Amino acid sequence: MPPSPLAGRPAPPDTLIDVDALLAAYHDEHPDPAEASQRVAFGTSGHRGSSLRRSFNADHIVAVTQAICEHRAAHGVDGPLFLGIDTHALSAPARDSALTVLAAHGVDVRVAPGDEATPTPVISHAILTHNTGRGAVGQTTARPGGIADGIVVTPSHNPPADGGFKYNPPNGGPADTTITSWIQDRANALLADGLRGVQQVSLERARAAATVHDYVSAYVDDLPSVIDLDAIRGAGVRIGVDPLGGASLVYWQAIAERYKLDLNVVNATIDPRFGFMTVDWDGKIRMDPSSPYAMASLLRLKDSFDVALANDADADRHGVVTPAAGLLNPNHYLSAAISYLFAHRADWPGAAAVGKTLVSSSMIDRVAAGLGRGLVEVPVGFKWFVDGLVDGSLGFGGEESAGASFLRRDGRVWTTDKDGLIPCLLAAEITAVTGRDPGRLYEELTGRFGAPAYRRVDAAASPAQKKILTSLTPADLDAGTLAGEPVRAALSHAPGNGAAIGGVKVVTENAWFAARPSGTEDVYKIYAESFRGPKHLQTVLAEAQAVVDAALRR
Repeated sequence: MPPSPLAGRPAPPDTLIDVDALLAAYHDEHPDPAEASQRVAFGTSGHRGSSLRRSFNADHIVAVTQAICEHRAAHGVDGPLFLGIDTHALSAPARDSALTVLAAHGVDVRVAPGDEATPTPVISHAILTHNTGRGAVGQTTARPGGIADGIVVTPSHNPPADGGFKYNPPNGGPADTTITSWIQDRANALLADGLRGVQQVSLERARAAATVHDYVSAYVDDLPSVIDLDAIRGAGVRIGVDPLGGASLVYWQAIAERYKLDLNVVNATIDPRFGFMTVDWDGKIRMDPSSPYAMASLLRLKDSFDVALANDADADRHGVVTPAAGLLNPNHYLSAAISYLFAHRADWPGAAAVGKTLVSSSMIDRVAAGLGRGLVEVPVGFKWFVDGLVDGSLGFGGEESAGASFLRRDGRVWTTDKDGLIPCLLAAEITAVTGRDPGRLYEELTGRFGAPAYRRVDAAASPAQKKILTSLTPADLDAGTLAGEPVRAALSHAPGNGAAIGGVKVVTENAWFAARPSGTEDVYKIYAESFRGPKHLQTVLAEAQAVVDAALRR
């Protein structure tokens, strides 16, 4: 689809949300459990929706929180629950709804002071810090001090009218499908039963029961264990930061002050309408730091800094802008970051591998091979990296959607959820230590390994067709060749862990494509890449769509 005429321009006033109407609908509207679109759908990024569509209302949140409390009790998770929110309008009321249920169950809830927002990676860091000190990372066995978990109220980079609610178990990462399926099913059963099984106390009592936690100090003071901040300060790297109105604002301000960096927050506005944003490709406001349209304001400042950085609303995604390269494609930056990290982290385990999702660039494969490191290719979803980051078998895990985390400098786990802050800081470290920004580093990599062309396109698909696509096997594809090259592999399961990819991937020597259904729209997504240039990529995409369409018609 072509970009909207509004793409990259300031959001027109008539596109901004009515916050009062959104909040009123959150409390006053009630979902119909018989309507699929109004039920809890707890995917890898939690439950998302909008109060205006009756898909994210108080009923959903109290039902999901009740389910989480029951899951905690059944699995011996008896320590504190770290609770964070982002800056979307629905996040604070959803937090309050959750508090009334958590307090009724006697959960020791840790909240930031006031209504301060808390990024997703900060919650992961807090869980791991608590549990590591008790030898309990990833475990659910009772021990002194209890085992911690967490909730983050966020729809990530989604538009301002959306809300989101996700659960992080004791391993600190996104909950796996076993947990999320149980929470979803139990929450929907509670909705269908008129919430009779939900325990709640008054909001006043719930707020009084919560424990205030200094998330900022705990996270910011620990950053030298993962990033060489002395090198950044010593080199005088000029850094610009746009939090895009999200939860990272106070963290960037604290980082600048604590470590005396030449760091300028260029936009300190917090507005639940996100009215300061330039709109995304489709004319919607979306706080996506990987989108050149959403990042248009920061791109205009690219020559004012050595590196300019941004995060989405819950800071689990990163955006990196350099004077020469502009906004780095996420695949390009992941490749540069991997190349730098494995060459500059001498204390990492010698066998630590590179983790990537199957729709990330094959440049990462070539970089890993050049480093002599193993490659672990997994389905889409950061949950697949959690165990490897915990035990050190993965040094780095990254997604093509600009999400990543990596080990501390001594090889211990840092976070097991996407952390948009440390990849941003790493861009400054790369600039300080090498004298070249990450864009230049990526250019050098293309000189060694080739310059891939990468693109994602969406194609219409009915719910029935999406279901077919999810269950396709290589045998269902008539794909002996692709864009003039013999097919080397046709996959329905990820080579790194054998897990189903929920679609298919076809690989040749110099190209590949993957097709998988969207979890939120009636489309399927085709990701493709070619090391033979943009023209060859167009052929790959055309043939890929023909192959998939033919399989869907059977």
